Amino acid sequence: MNNKLKVLRAMRNWSQAELAERLDVSRQAVNAIETGKHDPSLPLAFRIARLFAMPIEEIFDDQF
Repeated sequence: MNNKLKVLRAMRNWSQAELAERLDVSRQAVNAIETGKHDPSLPLAFRIARLFAMPIEEIFDDQF
């Protein structure tokens, strides 16, 4: 799944570790989501959307 997580994080000058702390996940989890190696769970996707004040669909794209 494609996503804009890395861009959104960079716009706020947050490191992967800072984002991970805000989301209560590991830095490795953030890296895996950003690189498309792992899709977030639905609850995590909602936390990400709330953190960035955006609809999930604007962050994650399920088109291949």
